[in-house]
Parts: sequence; C-alpha cells; structure tokens
Amino acid sequence: MRLGVAAAVVFGLAGTSVLAALGVWQLQRLEWKQALIATLEARLAATPVAVPADPDRQRDAFLRVRAEGKIGANALHVLTSLKPLGPGFRVIAPLALADGRRVLADLGYVPEAEKNTRLRPASGAVVGALYWPDETDGFTPAPDRAANIWFARDLEAMAAALEAEPLMIVAETHPLGDWPKPLRLGINLPNDHLQYALTWFSLAVIWAVMSTMLVRRERRRLGG
Repeated sequence: MRLGVAAAVVFGLAGTSVLAALGVWQLQRLEWKQALIATLEARLAATPVAVPADPDRQRDAFLRVRAEGKIGANALHVLTSLKPLGPGFRVIAPLALADGRRVLADLGYVPEAEKNTRLRPASGAVVGALYWPDETDGFTPAPDRAANIWFARDLEAMAAALEAEPLMIVAETHPLGDWPKPLRLGINLPNDHLQYALTWFSLAVIWAVMSTMLVRRERRRLGG
C-alpha cells in the first residue's frame, strides 16, 4: 500500500473515531442530565422539611422546605412578566425565621400597577423550595435602587440589601393571601445532549464515507 493510501486510511479512522467518541460522550452526558433532573424533580415532589442549618447549593438545590417566620415589608422588586397578566414584578422580601436567621423569600408576582402597594408584614408559614438563581451576567443592568427596580434575582446583592443570608425560598404558599401570586419553581435545565450525540454520530458517518471515497480514489490513481 502506497504512502498516500495509508495516510488516507489513518486520516479516516482517526477522524471517525474522534467524532464517534464525541457522540458517546454526549450520550453519557444525557444519562447524567436525566439523572440530575429526576433527582431535582423528586426533591420538589417531597414533603417539605425545615430549612437546613447549613444549606449547600449542590445538595439542597430545589429542596422543598417549610419555614415559619415573619415576612418583612421592605421588599425588592424584580422586573418580570406573567401571561396573561402582563408586565409586573417578582417580590423578594426578607423572612425572619423563628431561630433568628433571616433569609430571602421570593413571594411571587404582582402586576405593574401594584408595584408601589406596600407589602404588609405577616407571620406564618412559607412553603416553597430552596433556589440559587443564576440570572446575572456582564450584560445585566445594575438595579435602579431609587425606583426599586431590579433586572434579575441577584442573590448576593439582594441579601446584602435586605441584611439577610444569601439563601432564597421560592414560595408555593405564603400567609399574604392572593398577592403576591406565587410562581412555583420548576426544573428548566437544558437537555440537548441527544441532539448533540446524533449530530456527532452523523458527522462520524459522513467522515467515514468521505474517507472511504478518498481511499478508493487514491487506489485508482495508483492503479490498485
């Protein structure tokens, strides 16, 4: 076998192997992502427990909790929209727990017209799930603190503003009645790994076919 044919064979096998390996890796990622989603969904469906004394983002994300305490009036407003009600705000308020801790409670949505309606303090149970929002990046505008308008749930900055732990409970129910309207937390993790795997496997097949054609052309050129 001449050098050109050998090079074409090696080139074809190497490329096909790499592309196929990427497809297998995406299938492994798919299995991992499905297991993660199942774990988080199980946490959201579980019976509520007390807020952990030492919460961990990895271990306790989406953990369903019941927190007895007092909701403060100095809430922060995050710009949002809710169909079919239209533009409005998420209400993020401090929640003073019975053990003296102070955390954040995402109480849900109020319409834009209700933005300046003062939140009344209330004591009782907040049932919801622990959530560490990841909504800010380099393009997120800074909050308009004078108008009390935030453009994302910035956990650290909001905790500092309300003098609370950087820990958020997204409420399913709270003692304030119908408003704010709770926005139940759901699992919304991107899971495109099967599509990516099919893409890599398709490219592996295409690479193998083109490499085979190249080898045949080299052999014909050499009269083999």
